[in-house]
Amino acid sequence: MSRTMPSRTIPIVMDAGALSEAAKSRTDAHDHAGDPGQPLPGPAPVNLWVGDTAISEAEIAREMQYHPARTPQQARAEAARALVVRELLRREIARAGLAGRVEPVAGETREEAEIRALLDAEVAPRTPDEAACRRWYASNRERMHAPDRLRLSHILLAAAPDDVDARLAARELGERLIAELGEHPERFAEYAMRFSACPSKDAGGDLGWITRGQTTPEFERQVFMLREGLAGLTVESRYGHHVVRVEAIERGRPLTFEEAHPRIAQYLELQLRQNALHEYLMHLRAGHEVRGLDEIEAQAA
Repeated sequence: MSRTMPSRTIPIVMDAGALSEAAKSRTDAHDHAGDPGQPLPGPAPVNLWVGDTAISEAEIAREMQYHPARTPQQARAEAARALVVRELLRREIARAGLAGRVEPVAGETREEAEIRALLDAEVAPRTPDEAACRRWYASNRERMHAPDRLRLSHILLAAAPDDVDARLAARELGERLIAELGEHPERFAEYAMRFSACPSKDAGGDLGWITRGQTTPEFERQVFMLREGLAGLTVESRYGHHVVRVEAIERGRPLTFEEAHPRIAQYLELQLRQNALHEYLMHLRAGHEVRGLDEIEAQAA
């Protein structure tokens, strides 16, 4: 479960599809009555409660912007679930006497610190045994291999992320260089020294061997899909456009169980914790009267 976000007051424009029928009726009446930019008269409608705590449509609407979904109804349902979870945890924090007694660490808000302390106390850690790890390895052996790596050369044609004209010019120059290098591949090092804005230009653009995680994500997503040789199009990154040549590809060898065991154990431990958190939240929901959430979820189905 992701951490509960603190209360927010960021205004948004709410899609009418996310409103209850009552709220849509109020909106229609107001639109006919006057300036639609003014707040709706009266309190926001309430269709969701946790015990005696009401969660209004206005609160759900503010939360919706943090839960993008395919439809407004789905975003509304996800926002409603998040607010119910927040209220359930708030009640449990108060019951456990943790409110105001936990010091935040590492940039946490006080609410996040209180939730951390509550979950540490209530959700026991679960560690997968070796048998579970071996079963997972047997079913997912093809996913367990050493990282692939590439040997790359590139020419960086630098352009700031927000400079549209410079990025267009960099792409056009890159396309011209690719066309020329297609005819004269031996000139790659020369062009790197002449045009590249990367320090690797002094080595003819040679970046050496790279694995995932060593460069920017958007660059890696593209270059690890390439075949050996000169890429037919530029590779765009936050730094500009790159003319890329893949010198060699080395696929990672399969890992033995002993090599993969730490990674598998970490993955399964995370899965066990997520399941435990889900069970804990279901237990909390059963112990408190939650009204209206089933109806909101049904509207999103």
